[in-house]
Amino acid sequence: MGDILHALPAITALRQTHPDWIIDWVVEPHWQALLSANQSSEPPASVKGSIQRTLVEGTGFSPYIDPGKSTRALAPVKLTEKAPSVEDPGQLASVKGTGFSPYINPANSTWVLAPVKLTEKAPSVEDPGQLTSVKGTGFSPYINPANSTRALAPEGENLAQPLINHLHLAPTRIWRKAPFSRHTIHEINALRTAMRAAEYDAVIDLQGAIRSAVIARLACGKRLIGEAEPRERAARWLFSERVPTHSTHVIEQDIELASAIAGDQLAPVLPLLPIDPAAEAWADEILPPTGHQPAVLINPGAGWGAKRWPAERYAAVAQSLIANGCRILINVGPGEEPLAEIIVRQTAGAATPLVCSLAQLIAITRRVSLAIAGDTGPLHLACALSRPVVGIYGPTDPSRNGPFGTRFTVLRSPESRRDHSRYEAPEAGLLTIQPDAVLRAANALLYPETAL
Repeated sequence: MGDILHALPAITALRQTHPDWIIDWVVEPHWQALLSANQSSEPPASVKGSIQRTLVEGTGFSPYIDPGKSTRALAPVKLTEKAPSVEDPGQLASVKGTGFSPYINPANSTWVLAPVKLTEKAPSVEDPGQLTSVKGTGFSPYINPANSTRALAPEGENLAQPLINHLHLAPTRIWRKAPFSRHTIHEINALRTAMRAAEYDAVIDLQGAIRSAVIARLACGKRLIGEAEPRERAARWLFSERVPTHSTHVIEQDIELASAIAGDQLAPVLPLLPIDPAAEAWADEILPPTGHQPAVLINPGAGWGAKRWPAERYAAVAQSLIANGCRILINVGPGEEPLAEIIVRQTAGAATPLVCSLAQLIAITRRVSLAIAGDTGPLHLACALSRPVVGIYGPTDPSRNGPFGTRFTVLRSPESRRDHSRYEAPEAGLLTIQPDAVLRAANALLYPETAL
């Protein structure tokens, strides 16, 4: 999930810079909702013409880009101001006394528009007075429901599939279980045939894994572009072009890599995520658009135990936020029911657990005032949707894959070191972070006008 979300700003930037390109993506079916609310994988008739194509391989699987189809994406905000320095004491005020190092977004800019005050209802799209700042831009304002950030959607855009033209599905999780079965071989051959028929002019691998590079190779594009030092080093031998990247954050690395396709100087762009009407209606039932109570989404799970802050501590934060008038929602991923139960029990049932689909998670995240999580997909989803976040980090490095493009605070102990070992117990540095520190960070983001 995180790989796709980290790649979206680069692909959206390509869409903006080259509005006539067609973008397709090969994706694990489990993550399809991040790119499309449509369930059909059949390409539209307009994609089947003989147009120059570029395949961008970027999250394990492949988006392709093809100059010939007109789609307008968001224009980035100005990149003229330097981001605040970590060394600037003025930047440390919100986390003074926490004992943790704040992580300041290293980009020179952010793609996020100024957020609406969290205490006020988002402005109405019908109110002409709210449109003056975007008049003449060619974009329609899209107001995220409830206490949300104003973003922009391209005029005439397909909101169910705003960024790409066609999805290829690659169920690699199933393939791994039976790699030599007739069914697996048939599906791989079908994917290869579909990609080769497109005659891509370029393929770009933004994940840098052997698996993603192999799938990109199946497309037989004229160019196969990847990082000079990819995540899995052996993948580099499958690339025909190796691009040195110099940025620290993975989103900026993906921007550098995507810039190599046509020699552009790209900048991070607010990602376009699909809008699923059924999921939006479901989210409206939970967080009605007329509500004014701040909603906080807590994600207690993590990819492995070393990254997982104790559920009891999330519960302590939730208790205090509830006492301050917040609505607490708990994202419950597969197998994470026991973690949610701890929070529900310690809050005497005041916190609401959500077992939801990915499309529903996107919809509900659009509506929250704040997300609190470790280094997980839901945290990065909140960033992609311009939601303020508190990131609780341990063995993973926030300078590489921390929050990006939104208002955020990251708490990480100076004792923590980068270590991707899949240990079950929480990392020692992570355990030094106490609920009071997380609560202070949360309140500073929820109520910036009162933050000291």
